[in-house]
Amino acid sequence: MKTATVASDWYKDWFDSSYYHKLYFERNDTEAAAFIHRLLDLLSPPPDARMLDVACGRGRHARILAAQAFDVTGIDLSENSIRYALQFQKENLHFYKHDMRELFYTNYFDYAFNFFTSFGYFRTQREHDSAIRTVSTSLKKKGLFTLDYLNVRYAEDHLEQHSQKEIDGVIYHLTKWTDETHFYKHIRIEDRILATPLEFTEKVAKFSLKDFSDMFARHGLKIQDVFGNYHLEVYDSRLSPRLLLLAEKQ
Repeated sequence: MKTATVASDWYKDWFDSSYYHKLYFERNDTEAAAFIHRLLDLLSPPPDARMLDVACGRGRHARILAAQAFDVTGIDLSENSIRYALQFQKENLHFYKHDMRELFYTNYFDYAFNFFTSFGYFRTQREHDSAIRTVSTSLKKKGLFTLDYLNVRYAEDHLEQHSQKEIDGVIYHLTKWTDETHFYKHIRIEDRILATPLEFTEKVAKFSLKDFSDMFARHGLKIQDVFGNYHLEVYDSRLSPRLLLLAEKQ
């Protein structure tokens, strides 16, 4: 098992990097839009619904939601991501640089979303609880929260230790490993415009369905449904690639 010292706030530099978005997001817009539309079909939100996208990044999902005429607010810790997202801001689409561990609105939103494992990277359980508290506080009573996370058992069984991707002439060397509590991914980036390669290491908590159920319960959220992939099929703890939770504020 590989060991490494990972900075407690590694996500601040990595999420601010343009390479992060190129590696994960820029080539999956069709899949993201299809998932959002399936989710909206399930939720059937009223036309005047207010929605919060927590850890919105550059606003990809928020823009899809706003295109359906809902009032959407996106928050993210990354200054560069929010600066990029602001070019799309309009009457029903708003973006703010904001740390999800800090309270935002109170009893304001009908729906909240946290997509693409944009959670689980803080150093302490208290910080993760603070993020869930922010979501719960922001929702109206009976408001719904959808959290999209990796499925630990599946991720462990399908861990590809070494891989390489080339995107627009940039080479990404990926090395993955785990310990009892976290997944790790080391990314080494080779680009002709760089004097030396860039290196980042991700660290994401192995949160289970029970972990989330407990966290949610501490902050007045009750899980209503669980799905196992972006087609919203039934969750299987061994076979499902995702852990998609739908919870209601009590």
